[in-house]
Amino acid sequence: FYCRAWYKWMADWLAGSDGVEETYGVSWFSRQAGNWLSWLRREQTGGDDTDSIAWPESPRRVMIKMYDFQGNPKKSGGDVLLARLHNRALEAGVAGRVVDHLNGSYSAVFPLLWEGSAQVEVTLVHSSEAVTVLHRLNREHPERVLFKSLFRSGSISETASCNVCLRQTNQPQCNYTDLRTGEPWFCYKPKKLSWSTAEEKLHLVLHPFPSLAFNSKQSQSSPERLPCEAPCSGKSGLSGYYFHGVWRSLGGTKVYQFNNSSAISQCLKGKAVHMYGDSTLRQWFEYLDINRNSPKKTGPYMIWDNAKNILVTYRVHGPPLSFIYVPTSELRYISNEIDGLVGGTNTVVVFSIWAHFSPFPIELYIRRLQSIRRAVIRLLNRAPDTLVVIRTANLRGLTPSVSLNYSDWYTLQLDKVLRAVFKGLNVRLVDAWEMTLAHHLPHNIHPGHPIVKNMIDIILSYICTK
Repeated sequence: FYCRAWYKWMADWLAGSDGVEETYGVSWFSRQAGNWLSWLRREQTGGDDTDSIAWPESPRRVMIKMYDFQGNPKKSGGDVLLARLHNRALEAGVAGRVVDHLNGSYSAVFPLLWEGSAQVEVTLVHSSEAVTVLHRLNREHPERVLFKSLFRSGSISETASCNVCLRQTNQPQCNYTDLRTGEPWFCYKPKKLSWSTAEEKLHLVLHPFPSLAFNSKQSQSSPERLPCEAPCSGKSGLSGYYFHGVWRSLGGTKVYQFNNSSAISQCLKGKAVHMYGDSTLRQWFEYLDINRNSPKKTGPYMIWDNAKNILVTYRVHGPPLSFIYVPTSELRYISNEIDGLVGGTNTVVVFSIWAHFSPFPIELYIRRLQSIRRAVIRLLNRAPDTLVVIRTANLRGLTPSVSLNYSDWYTLQLDKVLRAVFKGLNVRLVDAWEMTLAHHLPHNIHPGHPIVKNMIDIILSYICTK
């Protein structure tokens, strides 16, 4: 469904001009077309050529205009764009805020945070036409990602399809909805075994829907208008930026560097850190537990330092999950786990839940977050000094086929919902979205070590404010 379009765009400073213009560079990359286009404009500053400038504090704005594959200006918005300002030599980078003007033009707004030259990079993730298809997929085909569960009794075993919702057929369904949270999970009843013999969820099966792809005639039609807050392909405000490869917070909390195990263990002395979530949070546990050598991906894991009274645990969240071989005894919902904690000054709760929810209607994700939110409120009511940290979603590195189910557009919608649900609560965020967008490393569901290191520095800075 990707539109192979020729995209033209123009960059221009909209801030008031006093006749002196700064040097800047512009780079453009389209994931869909797979081509680079770079443009560098040099101007004289104060009458002298210069390769570096002292950025003023006021933000700068880049105008982006979109054209369709026939070279006609687009008249509507909804394209998904990412923007960042960076200087590779300085290892500096900051995310841009993209504003959709809903008429085929966009603004990318950047704060100017370091002295020196900088390059603007704009990435087209999806055209508005592609977004329409993605929206339809989740609304009309929530069952396109299926899960298999193993039922076993003695030497007899049998598999059956499971999901958060199953189409009604003549085949009976087993209802495994969690009694405490009400989170749904259903399986078709095995033909031979009883409902109580479910042992393990095995794997997911992807079912593409080629009939939903755009043909040439469809791709030229007007896209479906989707509800969206401006800016449509970004969020207001920034959490921080990189300089010399180090994340600097813009939100008030100073980020310290914990460069060795001694500094980390000193910070965690006397603390109990409980991590719940997907494999992106498991990365944090693996960073702290450098000696872990278990092939098991789902946990549960534990680090215990008796001398310094340090406890760190990790447990995967409840379904939907795409891990292989997860015993039902290890499938726990985050809200239930939080309800089991006493909490207190020395307790830290960290969770991240997003990566496995992309193929499902957003209502399922909202329901799950509301359940976790209520558990967090109960925890903070009984132990107000408990530190609660949320790791947000991050950008992925995806192929066109995988994007049907796990597009960054899906991730962006989940990220917006998460921030809205927990807004106003006494929780802290680690902004993985901005930290992956601003960094020069390629996007990956599991960010590279330098990014993870900066994330760990943030959470440790929350725990140990110097």
